[in-house]
Amino acid sequence: MQAAPRKFRSLASKFSIFTGVLVCWVVVTILCWDMRVGRNFSVAKAAMLCVVVFLVAAAISRFTMKLLARPLALLEAGITGVRLGRFDPIQVSTTGDEIEFLGENFNRMIVALAASQEEIRQHQELLEDRIRQRTEQLEIAMEGAMAASRAKSEFLANMSHELRTPMSGLLGMLDLALDGNLPQEHREHLETAQRCAYSLLALLNDILDLSKIEAGKMMLERIPFNVRTLADDCAKAYAVKAAQKGIRLTIEIDSKAPSTILGDPLRLRQIITNLLSNAVKFTEQGSVQMSVSSAGGDNDRLNLEIKVSDTGTGIPEDKLGTIFDKFTQADGSISRKYGGSGLGLAITRRLVEMQGGTVEVESKFGKGSVFTVLIPAGMVEAAPAQPSSNDGAVASERRPMARGRVLLVEDNIVNQKVVLAILQKRGYEIEVAGDGGQALLRLESCPFAYDLVLMDIQMPVLDGLEATRRIRLDGRWDALPIVAMTAHAMQGDRERCIEAGMNGYVSKPVQPAHLLGTIERLLRQDPAELAKSSTAVPQHAA
Repeated sequence: MQAAPRKFRSLASKFSIFTGVLVCWVVVTILCWDMRVGRNFSVAKAAMLCVVVFLVAAAISRFTMKLLARPLALLEAGITGVRLGRFDPIQVSTTGDEIEFLGENFNRMIVALAASQEEIRQHQELLEDRIRQRTEQLEIAMEGAMAASRAKSEFLANMSHELRTPMSGLLGMLDLALDGNLPQEHREHLETAQRCAYSLLALLNDILDLSKIEAGKMMLERIPFNVRTLADDCAKAYAVKAAQKGIRLTIEIDSKAPSTILGDPLRLRQIITNLLSNAVKFTEQGSVQMSVSSAGGDNDRLNLEIKVSDTGTGIPEDKLGTIFDKFTQADGSISRKYGGSGLGLAITRRLVEMQGGTVEVESKFGKGSVFTVLIPAGMVEAAPAQPSSNDGAVASERRPMARGRVLLVEDNIVNQKVVLAILQKRGYEIEVAGDGGQALLRLESCPFAYDLVLMDIQMPVLDGLEATRRIRLDGRWDALPIVAMTAHAMQGDRERCIEAGMNGYVSKPVQPAHLLGTIERLLRQDPAELAKSSTAVPQHAA
């Protein structure tokens, strides 16, 4: 509770009252003395004394106001002005006493405060100017960084397209060549070329994945999948290579671990693959063992623990802190002896951390290493896992095959041959258009002749996105499935294709199983559902 303000009374008034009371006391004392000694009380004398008292009191009050009250009032006004931010010198009365000395010192203080305030103002202006300059420099630097980021993304997108396009033709032609009857020597040569091509593709995918992670554009799925099947598939993929090196590859799955969990099967497969690849690569003799178990958790969540151990070369203790850095390996000789870009473990750690998990390593140089990954996952009731895109593509081969007439819109001759060979082998009828404009002409000439369109994205004359938008503007083709088939594999490319009105997305290099699975899934889909999804195109597409 705030105290009530004290009543103000000037020093001059207090002194005047004191002086008046003192003089009145003198008068009363004189009158009392006269009456005591027997003198007669004189009214005239009392009146005279009162007049004298009044005059003396007035003189003292005037003297006090001149020598005390007015200088103090000026000093008070000066202090109030300083409190309000005014630094004007006060008028000092020439009294020759402490008040004059106090006023002069106060004026000197005002001069010092004014100088200090001016200095502060100058420093503030200088600071504001520097802040403005730094802000402008920061904005310029930020614009440069954003431009560099855009240039980097554009460069990666272009490089992805330019590398994936010939890679698609190369792998496609190798698959077609290996599918025929070849002498054993020629087959071995082609298989070696195929492995080299897939190694290049894996390196390209690693670089793109790292770029997407650093840009914060890596998206994670949360779907049910069978973790036992996924781990077993990863182990089988490296069983042949391990057998060729004479090492034993084993997998152990805890019986208490659930078979079906919620998570991202593609990224989990990538994590396990990277760990197994390193373990097999750096183990010359002995064994590689992978174990899968669940640790802790509750009714809705669990911690999936994946442990990969080997009896390989091991990692020096002073290098353990750097093996998860990008483009870094434990020793310079490793790249010369074993190859590799040093991206696998960097991507693994970042994928694990994106899912809220941890990855740890224990290693003894010359004796082997143990990598332990702990990833939170959701639990679902035991049921057949929903296949991911790649698993669904493989599973589609076991279903009855659909047949239809497909319009292939592709400007690259090699890719045309690859897709033609894949689809014709499955009994599809194929017609080819070299760009989006030719595709529109073919559709106009035969509006209902095609059951599905395979649309490349980057083409001359009319690209695939714009061609798809124009197709969707015509109600006759609302239920016509359109599948993007493109070498663009950056984050957001799939979304742009879907927004343009496409129903599926296949990245290059084309995997035959994935391509066929996507086509057959769309051909079996209800036309009403296709029409509903195809017409959900942004208004600006028109």
